[in-house]
Amino acid sequence: MWRGRDTRLGREVAIKVLPAAFAEEPERLGRFEQEAQATAALNHPGILAVFDIGTHEGSLYLVAELLEGETLRERLAGGPLPAGKAVHVAIQVAEGLAAAHEKGIVHRDLKPDNVFLTTNGRAKILDFGLAKLTRRDVGAFGGSDPGQTPALTQLGMVVGTAAYMSPEQARGYAVDHRPDIFAFGLLLHEMVSGRSPFLRGTPIDTISALLNTEPPPLGELAPPLGTALDHIVRHCLEKLPEDRFQSARDLVFSLRSLSAPSSARISRVGFRPPGSGRRSALLVRGALALAGASASSPPSRSRPSTGLPGRRTGARSSSRHRPARDSTASRCAPWAWGDAPGRCCRPRGV
Repeated sequence: MWRGRDTRLGREVAIKVLPAAFAEEPERLGRFEQEAQATAALNHPGILAVFDIGTHEGSLYLVAELLEGETLRERLAGGPLPAGKAVHVAIQVAEGLAAAHEKGIVHRDLKPDNVFLTTNGRAKILDFGLAKLTRRDVGAFGGSDPGQTPALTQLGMVVGTAAYMSPEQARGYAVDHRPDIFAFGLLLHEMVSGRSPFLRGTPIDTISALLNTEPPPLGELAPPLGTALDHIVRHCLEKLPEDRFQSARDLVFSLRSLSAPSSARISRVGFRPPGSGRRSALLVRGALALAGASASSPPSRSRPSTGLPGRRTGARSSSRHRPARDSTASRCAPWAWGDAPGRCCRPRGV
């Protein structure tokens, strides 16, 4: 990765170069072109922007926006994030995933190394080199037909990082966008706990853990949001794709509800517990709706007699019921980043 300057537009840029030796390897070349196509198809503040792609003296290069800050992996080396800041980062990452999924792009390698925290408080998703393009209209800069890129990851081929794979990825099954939801749950858990929940001593042991065990609870690690965060994480980490959040947009909604007043948080974040079926979720939602309807119905106008002479029965009271103000309605401003010195984006291994 190099730092450069776009002389035409007068801006600093980052230049990622694929060495000429790797250009002879079709798989590496295909992944490099796929990363450029996938990223260039997206225009979202939560995703690294790609400006150009080309070749120079036999080497393929990619020109992207220059980021100042550090990766989430580097940030977590100093310890887990406070719960409020973890939610702030998670919302931005989930919004970026939603934008990618709506364009038919699945990341498949979401992990702290591929999330960048800028000095101005933005979280950006990096490295779509393992992305799966599910729509034929996704492509840019010419290049190979994006409809052919899924051949890079055939059925039965395990692609990704062991500690951040979904069960269906680990088994080599065909996947849709929901492995990204699972990886997001792992990412959120690690931001709060400081450790990947299924990480073990070897890749085989790690995959065995994610297939057969449940993540450690977060309730005691991140008060006062620990319980609500734990519900969201466990819903992301369901073993079966159909039991998880079905879209990144739903995930964003649940994360944003953590900043809502506590009276509303129950109905917005109180989805079904892990392992329960969809019928349970419908019953819970129905019960909440009935409770809300009951609470909003007007009281009866009949009033008991006072039993005292000279006073009319059913007289109106001079005082009116006033609903108590929610003490949690006034919320603090979103978490802001410290003024740590920025650094040039220089991913490892390039």
